[in-house]
Amino acid sequence: MWMNDLARRVGPTALALAVSAVAAPGARAADEEIQVYMDEIGPVGAVGLDLHLNYVPAGRTLPDYPGGQVSEGRFRLTPEWSYAVSPNVELGAYLPLTTIDRNGKAEIGGVKGRIKFVASRPEGRDWFWGLNLEVGRVRRDLDINPWNAELKGILGVRKGPWTLASNFNFGWVVSGPQRGSPDMQLALKGSYSLDEDTAIGLESFTGLGTTKAFGRLSRNDQQIFAVIDKTLGHWDFDLGLGHGYGAPEDNWIVKLIVGVPIGG
Repeated sequence: MWMNDLARRVGPTALALAVSAVAAPGARAADEEIQVYMDEIGPVGAVGLDLHLNYVPAGRTLPDYPGGQVSEGRFRLTPEWSYAVSPNVELGAYLPLTTIDRNGKAEIGGVKGRIKFVASRPEGRDWFWGLNLEVGRVRRDLDINPWNAELKGILGVRKGPWTLASNFNFGWVVSGPQRGSPDMQLALKGSYSLDEDTAIGLESFTGLGTTKAFGRLSRNDQQIFAVIDKTLGHWDFDLGLGHGYGAPEDNWIVKLIVGVPIGG
């Protein structure tokens, strides 16, 4: 496959730099899904569905910009549809992005598409790598810039009961009034499998500033989650309780990702 040939020639680092080099300056979009991407790709030719739910019981009570939506008391529900076209490439769509604000008002917030590539892993190799590119449009009260994109670099290792994974994320504005340098974020996950169906771990999401202004961590949005991953029959659950720190921050966040068995 052409993407595998390209990966073998240029390697993961060079490929990530080549794709990110075309990024226009900008800012990251508001979070509708909170996860660390790894090497999972669904069965080829089958439709997959993950439901992303998150709720902020204690968070921002002032908007980040005039007309923006505050996060405290907000509930977000995002179906993520996926379709694997090969063992290495998966297409996805976040459709629709749904929010329920602190006053109970439900709105469709936008739509986002993605393409994910995970390099083939030869037998006996523990580590994995990949790339995930997302482009989407959201309502102005969720992000002052309606069109945004994000490139996630995926790198991880599985060793016995341990899994360690990282995403280095670049986010930029495709279209909007407040363009700037691409934002950077580092997402990390470490988990330990208690048995075949249960794992516990930690996830962290650290804003690093922009490519032109690598900021102090205390000035950037940061979150850490205690998580439990559980399989019940054909259903998968990822439940997490998170605490935000730095600035600005959502003090407490509850998230749940439900893997719905609809595909073959």
